[in-house]
Amino acid sequence: MSNKAIDQRAIGQVFLNARTHSFWTNTPVKDDLLKQAYELARMAPTSANCSPMRIVFVKSAESKELLRPCLAEANIEKTMSAPVTAIIGHDLTFYETLPQLFPHTDAKSWFVGNEELSVVTAFRNGTLQAAYFVLAARSLGLDCGPMSGFNNAMIDEVFFKGTTIKSNFLCNLGYGDVSKLFPRSPRLSFTETCAIL
Repeated sequence: MSNKAIDQRAIGQVFLNARTHSFWTNTPVKDDLLKQAYELARMAPTSANCSPMRIVFVKSAESKELLRPCLAEANIEKTMSAPVTAIIGHDLTFYETLPQLFPHTDAKSWFVGNEELSVVTAFRNGTLQAAYFVLAARSLGLDCGPMSGFNNAMIDEVFFKGTTIKSNFLCNLGYGDVSKLFPRSPRLSFTETCAIL
């Protein structure tokens, strides 16, 4: 049976009405909801099913204080007030799990000893998975505030020390205060950005 388009309400929630939030209500985010968002995101495709994304969910007051000095000044208030901040990274040695994730061929051998390919693959597919995660979170009713504006090296030292994981970007999660949203910024049109050959 072929797929059918999802309804307009769902499209609106995930794409058309969804916004990047900087101000948050006090409603907490349950751990189970974070798990559900990951469970959805992990099902989306990556090359050779490599799945390099790794996430640290910063929720506790103690963890927030560890995060604070890593942030650019403009991002401190919005991040400290968010119920959760996801530090989204990618594992540069993702290929160690390829025998489990892609067992029908020796995909690990494509990357062992090829640092350049490993770094590019981890970053590309980790970023792709992170985008799936944002869509998954929105589909479960969460608002998102993905952002740059932090010290990657400091984040890696504090939250990923002793690992081969590198931070990519942060995503604040919670229930946004819609009364404080700016008007939506314009987007480029299909004809400005696309070609059908």
